[in-house]
Amino acid sequence: MLCCLNPDCPSPINPDAHQYCQSCSAPLTLLLRGHYRVTKVLSDEGGFGRTYLAEDVDKLNERCVVKQLAPKVQGTWALNKAIELFKEEAKRLQELGRHSQIPTLLAYFEQDNYLYLVQEFIEGQNLFKELQQRAQFNEAQIRELFMYVLPVLSFIHEHGVIHRDIKPQNIMRRALQYSTFRSTSSTPTSGIHKRGGDIVLIDFGASKQLTATVQTKPGTTIGSFGYSPIEQINGGEAYPASDLFSLGATCFHLLTGVSPFQLWTEYGYSWVNSWRHHLRYSVSDELGEVLDKLLKKDINQRYQSAEEVQRDLEDATTTTPSGQIPLPSLSTQRRFSSQTSSKPSPLAQLLDKFAFIRSASLANTKRTKSLLISSAVLLVSLTGTQIYGYMRYKIFPTAPTFLINSLPSSVFLQQTISAHSGYVMSVAISQDRRTLASGSTDKTIKLWSIDGEEIRVLKGHNQSVMKIAFSPDGKTLASGSNDRTAKLWNIETGQEIRTFVGHSDSISDLAFSPDKKTLATSSADKTIKLWNIATGEEIRTLRGHTSRVTSVAFSPDGKVIAAGSNDKTIKLWNISTGEEFRTLKGHNDTVTQIAFSPDGNQIASAGADKIIRLWNVSNGQEYRMLRGHTDTIWSVAFSFDSTTLASASSDTTIKLWNPFTGEEIRILQGHNSRVWSIAFSTDGKTLVSGSEDGTIKIWRVTP
Repeated sequence: MLCCLNPDCPSPINPDAHQYCQSCSAPLTLLLRGHYRVTKVLSDEGGFGRTYLAEDVDKLNERCVVKQLAPKVQGTWALNKAIELFKEEAKRLQELGRHSQIPTLLAYFEQDNYLYLVQEFIEGQNLFKELQQRAQFNEAQIRELFMYVLPVLSFIHEHGVIHRDIKPQNIMRRALQYSTFRSTSSTPTSGIHKRGGDIVLIDFGASKQLTATVQTKPGTTIGSFGYSPIEQINGGEAYPASDLFSLGATCFHLLTGVSPFQLWTEYGYSWVNSWRHHLRYSVSDELGEVLDKLLKKDINQRYQSAEEVQRDLEDATTTTPSGQIPLPSLSTQRRFSSQTSSKPSPLAQLLDKFAFIRSASLANTKRTKSLLISSAVLLVSLTGTQIYGYMRYKIFPTAPTFLINSLPSSVFLQQTISAHSGYVMSVAISQDRRTLASGSTDKTIKLWSIDGEEIRVLKGHNQSVMKIAFSPDGKTLASGSNDRTAKLWNIETGQEIRTFVGHSDSISDLAFSPDKKTLATSSADKTIKLWNIATGEEIRTLRGHTSRVTSVAFSPDGKVIAAGSNDKTIKLWNISTGEEFRTLKGHNDTVTQIAFSPDGNQIASAGADKIIRLWNVSNGQEYRMLRGHTDTIWSVAFSFDSTTLASASSDTTIKLWNPFTGEEIRILQGHNSRVWSIAFSTDGKTLVSGSEDGTIKIWRVTP
């Protein structure tokens, strides 16, 4: 098979015999630069191009990785910055690639108006994928990770380079193989060793030369939120200690299964002071102290070098019981040293002292609390963009053009499901991204696998099902109907759990509280009701709107509930007191749908006035209007990282917007009637839509 090199091609794989892409009609390149045969897309690079798998026909079809630069940016500065970062990555790989834990640069060239970087292919998988398979790492595995990663960080820092994007996705573990290794000493050496489980640091696209300050353009950010320290996020400054914070956040993620991005979104940097609360199993005091110092918010209180971390680990005494796991052999590790010396390296001394590490299995004194916290923090798969280029402030700033283009670069229709005999009024995706649900005017709810296979039909309502929603843990589904009731369903069995009765008119919308204890329902009877999910009892009725309440939503922290209405307003209530504390006015027709941004600072509202309005929750001010639809907008949804807002309309289209600039990114067309509902998956890679045409469409979103 041959891969199309058009970065916007939705289906780039083609049979060998074709000269033109069967999907986009672009000419196919048989051999890139005469000897690289591109066979597969490995990933999209957030609006900057793609990364491909290729074969070097001049080296017996040896596999390699081809990175393509095709930036979708506007303005000279933006383009120059994209090219500069790409060239910097090539330079870093050329300078550092002789180290066995860093991919080797094989080529760098321009062809057909695109820049290409070719590097060594690493057989294996990254640690994020490992985490998905095993749920969490134990202490022994974290200590082993330190043994591998600290030497390579020391190596790049000694060469004046800061990686700036250490996270599980950028740490690869080689598959078991026999191979020739490359020496990192000044005297070339080689040898054959059995390489299994070697850790490799990848993706130097964000790396920077080590200088007094490495600020980019004011207001820009390079790195990954949650993993990057405050000095890097706030001012663009990065030092060796910045990489060490990222390593600490990475180890925390692997140890707990809890995403630092999610914690950062909810709590800012305060989570680093209470990271132990998220542990499912205790760790030794020695490892805990090391992580404490790695995760210091203040850079001056943090470790300043990888060697300092090594020394503290070397001085620690491991006394945790359980089995032992062997460290890599000393002969393998010594090749990490950048200079030959008769004196053992700090790592060699460390390995001599720690021949084995005991795995951690201490008493679990915090299990109950940890599970409660962990259940509230959803693990999301974020393979998103390294260069976000804007900061998440309480009030949105205006971001530089280049840095707000890390947005969906490709969206294509993956599948159409002929779902119901009536209109599809509502769609939802479970948090684990395995199950899709739809509610219809045919009075049924259907559950589907994410690939479109029907799993089950839920029957119980005697009128149209207007809204559905999955609980945060994905175990139950709530439905609201024109029959004035809401129902709770067991996803696994399809059984009805409970019916909520109390509204005097049809239910228009519903939402689960983040803690899964409360269900909110809105109704044409002008009220919102809060229900105890466990007992089915009504907790409180919220009044204030003067007409039909069309939409309801909880803030991500569960402290505020918002509702939109036919009276053209949005109202906010305090959950604990039931007190209305703010009214947002601006729409000149019905507010059809509202949605909180994932950080809870913004609300997007859609209206029959064909406008989407963005509001600042803290002060109630409208700060942006999005115009483009030609008919009523029925649904809005934020992607989980807030970089994209989707909207669905009676004009039969779905639009994707950049909420930071108000720019329309893409129009998705395919439905032949009103689009009533849309929903993003938690990883942002899937968008589903339900329409009056009776179909569900599944769209693939490439960041």
